[in-house]
Amino acid sequence: MPTVSWLSVAPVKGLALTQRDELMLESFGALENRRFHLLDDGGRFVNGLTRLERSLFPVVSRWEPEADTLSLKFPDGSVVDGSVELGEAVSTRFYDRDEPGRIVHGPWAQAVSDYAGRELRLARTDVPGRAVDRVDGSVSIVSDESVDELARQAGVDAADARRFRMLVGVRGGEPHLEDTWVGRNVRIGDAVVRVNEQVARCAITTKNPDTGARDLDTLRVIKAYRGTRSEKHLDFGVYGEIVTPGLVRVGDPVEPLA
Repeated sequence: MPTVSWLSVAPVKGLALTQRDELMLESFGALENRRFHLLDDGGRFVNGLTRLERSLFPVVSRWEPEADTLSLKFPDGSVVDGSVELGEAVSTRFYDRDEPGRIVHGPWAQAVSDYAGRELRLARTDVPGRAVDRVDGSVSIVSDESVDELARQAGVDAADARRFRMLVGVRGGEPHLEDTWVGRNVRIGDAVVRVNEQVARCAITTKNPDTGARDLDTLRVIKAYRGTRSEKHLDFGVYGEIVTPGLVRVGDPVEPLA
């Protein structure tokens, strides 16, 4: 039976992924995941494809929900931290929808702006779990075997699963086993997830998760051995939504349900 091999979150969308031993999956997803996001001076959310002088991938964010404190650690070792103070209302366009939120006051926006070489603001959505690409995709899953197969197809020794920026990694099956879960409920630890669709990938996956530099043509490789869906989607991994909230730990079983 497949098991959970890793769990990763990014408290600030677009910054470094951090590994967790366990996560509580609520009805909206993981509270610690994408709780904050960055906006440019035009009010557009910032991700790994936004043009900046430096990639934000090496910047590590940590958020303590109970204390509501946030810290950012930069590559030079400097840390900016403090208590979160919410300010004026803002609306952020996430692909196909607008999400209300608040600007976050404090030292983080200026620190990130100085690092990135561009004026940025920090915000938080009013509702947890909404700073995601799709609201019916708050839980994303990819298998280690799928990542290993992509590396084999690319002719490289290994590929880092972090470049796909997924929430849950699983191990213990054939490559792309997760594709067979689309349209089914899957028990992951104490939680149950309805897997809705495969994930159509973008150019972010071509970037090194530590540096943000383009170092692997994942899209070309996926197209070559996986083909396209609906003539345009290059699928890798799956996503879904929570049916039954619950705690998920590394090592927990992953079981498709009838």
